[in-house]
Amino acid sequence: MKKLSIFIALFIATFAAKAQNIQMHYDLGEGRNYLTSTVELFKVDKMGSTFFFIDMDYNANGFDGVSQAYWEVARSFKISQECAFQPRIEYNGGFFSAKKSENDYAALPINNAVLVGGQYTWNTADFSKVFTLSLNYKWIEHKHDASFQITGVWALNFFDNKVSLTGFADFWKEDVLTFADNGEVKNKEFVFITEPQFWYNVNKNFAVGSEIEISSNFGGNDGFMVNPTLAVKWTL
Repeated sequence: MKKLSIFIALFIATFAAKAQNIQMHYDLGEGRNYLTSTVELFKVDKMGSTFFFIDMDYNANGFDGVSQAYWEVARSFKISQECAFQPRIEYNGGFFSAKKSENDYAALPINNAVLVGGQYTWNTADFSKVFTLSLNYKWIEHKHDASFQITGVWALNFFDNKVSLTGFADFWKEDVLTFADNGEVKNKEFVFITEPQFWYNVNKNFAVGSEIEISSNFGGNDGFMVNPTLAVKWTL
């Protein structure tokens, strides 16, 4: 769900100054079966662009209501009208909660992170196919004063924009604890996650589709995981 509008918005920004959408996903992953909402905004101005999204999970981990909230906000800075390279800065943060017993709950923060780097964008002449690659220095509170993250994001539109294939992939260095199915706790140093989305655009506002979360050592899960969703999207 993360970052997907950045490059959809690059296409839309050819015609409009801003774009927002609301998504609702039902997670079909093993043992998950919960809802996630995503709110995204992308806005272009003379100096660059601003993007943010907010993810909320509902009724996960035995918790009633919002069990996880996460947001990212990113700002890129235009060097010139013709230059495809842009410096950027980004913030990530949030929290997650879980039910420990019948009347006992725990809430833990997702470590604040600040990323500083640059991004380069490739696109077709009509902006129907767009790809960006960014390389970032990453500071993670209470963990790393100097880490890194590489991010790729794509938006591919076909059949007169009736079908959209969008997504992102993140790879970064972070010391994390993962928990295997047998209860073994492991120390890992790198995290990977990609979330390709597949949308059928019923009209300019409404779309139906799916997202497939493919990850390694993400969210405390040990090793490789695949979690698909069913989703709807409303573009404002």
